[in-house]
Amino acid sequence: MSRQKINLIAATAAIILAIQAFILVLIAIMTGWDRGLADEGAAAHIFQILIAAEAIFTLGFLATADWKRLAAIAQVMGIQAAIFVATFATGHIFKL
Repeated sequence: MSRQKINLIAATAAIILAIQAFILVLIAIMTGWDRGLADEGAAAHIFQILIAAEAIFTLGFLATADWKRLAAIAQVMGIQAAIFVATFATGHIFKL
């Protein structure tokens, strides 16, 4: 598999995982999933797995990136960072 293909797969997977984490936070807020538990529930563990996997794919994206194309790298990282900030801000606002 070529380096460009691995880079594309890693970038796509990282963004998809970020979106899934955001959707999970929204679902937890709307449904009250795992509210009132003394410890973390399933939603928190799924969220942690999604964020850890996102970090791994982000490292894969950065490791296979063509550093001569900084605009493309910045675009992918910017999209991912925006989703990441939205996810954690939403969780913080609703005290998850």
